[in-house]
Amino acid sequence: MDHKPFKPEDYEKLQNILANSRSLLKDVSMEDLVGKGTENLADSVDAKAGATLKTVKNEVIDGAVYTCYTLWHIAHGKVVAEMQRITETFKSEELLHRFLTDHNHHYQYWAMERFMTDEGKVTTGFEADIQQVIRGKNIFTARYALQKVNNQFFADKARQLWLWETYQLASYALQIAILKKMINLSFMDKIQEAIAQQLSNTNHEQATLLLKILSTQSKLSDKTQLILAVQLPSSTTASHIYDLLLKQAPKNKEVRQRMTEFNKALNPTKK
Repeated sequence: MDHKPFKPEDYEKLQNILANSRSLLKDVSMEDLVGKGTENLADSVDAKAGATLKTVKNEVIDGAVYTCYTLWHIAHGKVVAEMQRITETFKSEELLHRFLTDHNHHYQYWAMERFMTDEGKVTTGFEADIQQVIRGKNIFTARYALQKVNNQFFADKARQLWLWETYQLASYALQIAILKKMINLSFMDKIQEAIAQQLSNTNHEQATLLLKILSTQSKLSDKTQLILAVQLPSSTTASHIYDLLLKQAPKNKEVRQRMTEFNKALNPTKK
């Protein structure tokens, strides 16, 4: 009644106001925002509102003080807990699967909290879902899922291959997150060899993490050791590769020969 209609930009600002859980509207009363003599008006309250406090001027829409204040307190009031309670009553496998494929990351987080234990164990039937989230477009939910899932999840050989393929497809930020996850995993020979091969195509940060992954393996395959040894003359991380091979105590003659040649080139005065 007699209110000025919102323009598209007003609705956009209102959305931002309501989305801000830390709004200054939380700590002020309506009396602070509305001038005396307007409290009992049934209509046009916003139009006749008193001078808005300077501190919350950016938290409201001009001419819509009452509207912004009221809607914010509804959106962040008791209704939130009640909506969460009601949502829990609808929880089912079907709903969890649907939430995980939704573009709303809040739904994805909500679902992951309910099919993964605190230790990161994935409920049977949701393995493909968690992999889908890790390969999803949202870097934050992908990284969250990757960090939360238990290391045992990647004990399966097929899933190890999947993780390495995901690394190759991922954005740089997620690649780093994947490498950090891989440090605590034990890999089959095929993945070890792929990691060793990848060293020559990475920057310093990636190379450091790749070498750390290899250093945590209980034993590197002969082929992995050879791939590393071949890189000794040209790699920017050659000294780290050499130290890694030294700890492996290689039995392969070619690996030992390449290590000897590298050591001589590094220390030409030593006999």
